[in-house]
Amino acid sequence: MGVQVQPILPNFGAEISGIDISRPLDAATARQVVALQDRWGVTVWRGTGLTDETHVAFSRIFGHVELAPRRSPRFSRPELFDASNLDAEGNIVDNELVRLTSRGNRLWHTDSSFMPVRSAQSLLLCHEAPPEGGPTWFADTRGAYDDLPQAMKDRLEGLVAEHSYWWSRMRAGYPFTEADIDARPSARHPLAHVHAGSGRKALFVGAHARDVVGLPREEGRALLKALIEHATQPRYVFSVHYRPGDLVIWDNLCTMHRGGDFDDLTHRRDMRRTTIREGAAPEAPDDPFGDMFRASGAAARRREPAG
Repeated sequence: MGVQVQPILPNFGAEISGIDISRPLDAATARQVVALQDRWGVTVWRGTGLTDETHVAFSRIFGHVELAPRRSPRFSRPELFDASNLDAEGNIVDNELVRLTSRGNRLWHTDSSFMPVRSAQSLLLCHEAPPEGGPTWFADTRGAYDDLPQAMKDRLEGLVAEHSYWWSRMRAGYPFTEADIDARPSARHPLAHVHAGSGRKALFVGAHARDVVGLPREEGRALLKALIEHATQPRYVFSVHYRPGDLVIWDNLCTMHRGGDFDDLTHRRDMRRTTIREGAAPEAPDDPFGDMFRASGAAARRREPAG
């Protein structure tokens, strides 16, 4: 029957079937999958039958798979990021500080925009879902850019935002201060860029974006807020509800996303994600997320009072 494509919105998001991604793909099929991802920005694959190993293997058709920032003993592969509400023993997390950190994922964001080298595709596989599906919401930042007034497009040319992991966590309620964030690593990226996979322009914003370089803080944050609100209007967004075995792939360079609400103290949600680095693979093995968190820890220790 061949590949089947069911659009979710007219120009954004599609459910794909007719390709068995649990098995190695030939070169032509792999190129087809990549082209579908470039076209739709978000693709949904139901009942994939993927395991930890085949999840990572399939991810490699998109490029270099990052090591997860923190290794989970529940997983067989170091590339798998734990996007669940479970601890190392598989129990529901009830530590409030840990839950506050995770709550930042319910803000509209772009994965790892706080890193100097950006993330491209994210591939999230559901192993266990709450009764209501534990949804993820997605926003189309290419369509949102297209619909901006020309005066705003002109204003964005050359503007760069500073992104911080700790800024989004503070916004979600974690007890950081602006001084704490200043002492930790951040990254800078253009507010608008050309999405390489499609040649279309897209916004690059989200909850990690803290300030606009060169603008007064109040003005820059107002601009970031306005862009996020514009890109998350109903005409640009949809949600995906999960069942075990479902895989969703999104392109961080032309989308934003956020976790949907569910009762995270009652229901288990076991989600595992691989993340593809933008651009070529590094020449030698590296651990950029580990480096960032180690630098953050060193900054925190420098700020601790003596004695």
